[in-house]
Amino acid sequence: MARHLIHYGIHFLVPILIALFIFKDDRIRIILILWAGILIDVDHLWADPLFDPHRCSIGFHPLHSYWAIAGYGILPFFKATRIIGLALLIHIFADITDCLLL
Repeated sequence: MARHLIHYGIHFLVPILIALFIFKDDRIRIILILWAGILIDVDHLWADPLFDPHRCSIGFHPLHSYWAIAGYGILPFFKATRIIGLALLIHIFADITDCLLL
């Protein structure tokens, strides 16, 4: 139960805190973009079984692969993709913490 609170807290509360404290002028748009980072979970649809509470997403799903994560790590260095990269890295961070708590 605590594992899920931490995982989903990172997915949903961290973006709100980042938007409120760092991107004050455009916080609603930033929150929505950061929340959209959860869309990379679409790759879970290709897994068999679809959901396994004891499976670590990192390194298993295509959009959670180490190559994809490396790409996400590059995005914040470019102004045009900074927020999207941050959204994806927050998502990966949430999933890493989930894996560590399995």
